[in-house]
Amino acid sequence: MKNIYICQDSFENILCGIYDAWLDENEVRLVLDGEYNLEFFCDYRPVVTDEEKAGKVSDSIRRKISEEVWELVYKTSLSFDPKKADKMFRFLKQAFHHGRKITDMLAMPEVYDIFTITRHVEHEAHLLTGFVRFSQMKDGILFSKIGPKNDATVLTAPYFADRLSGENWILYDELRHKAAVHKKDCGWMMVHTAGELWEERLSQQTDETLYQDLWKVFHDSISIKERENPKRQRGNLALRYRPYMTEFQGK
Repeated sequence: MKNIYICQDSFENILCGIYDAWLDENEVRLVLDGEYNLEFFCDYRPVVTDEEKAGKVSDSIRRKISEEVWELVYKTSLSFDPKKADKMFRFLKQAFHHGRKITDMLAMPEVYDIFTITRHVEHEAHLLTGFVRFSQMKDGILFSKIGPKNDATVLTAPYFADRLSGENWILYDELRHKAAVHKKDCGWMMVHTAGELWEERLSQQTDETLYQDLWKVFHDSISIKERENPKRQRGNLALRYRPYMTEFQGK
């Protein structure tokens, strides 16, 4: 009999799934809720988030392995990979066995998978620092809407907290209904955007309409038609980012 632990798509819940699976003496696998097909002769067990369990796993990674391994696991949890929960579990089994030197064992499939996933997450977070476009709300708050593949907002926010430290701004992930909110000359935090208050805030008019045409004119004026290369453009700027960028609106 195989036990399959059904995790929610959150770092804490996946850590709880890892905790439960670790104590299970049967064959186990971790899956994300909604990202699996039913199999015969399997016992499906929903994972309940428990802060104590998650804390124990997190602390053990940091104390017994390394901070670098904890960071790799955390960034993996931000990925859109539907198999990430099980990959995190397999990686940690090897990491607790080999210790901090696990990060040098790229030939091991469990390690290679984690490094591949984290590189993808980090790359998208880096791309967002150049693709994000802020517009100003009536009350002066800068607002930007994004829809990344990975849950990369938490990795992108520190960049804008540094570059726009003197501004109030909101970086909103419309696919996950969460936002990084920064207060002028203070820190930032991640918040979930469900509820009437947020719906009202996110529906407010910005200065986007006022400046959109001006930005398009500038963008078109510096373009040299004879040197346009759509294929190379798509390689440097994926199509999925363009709906959130002012210069591509209406194209």
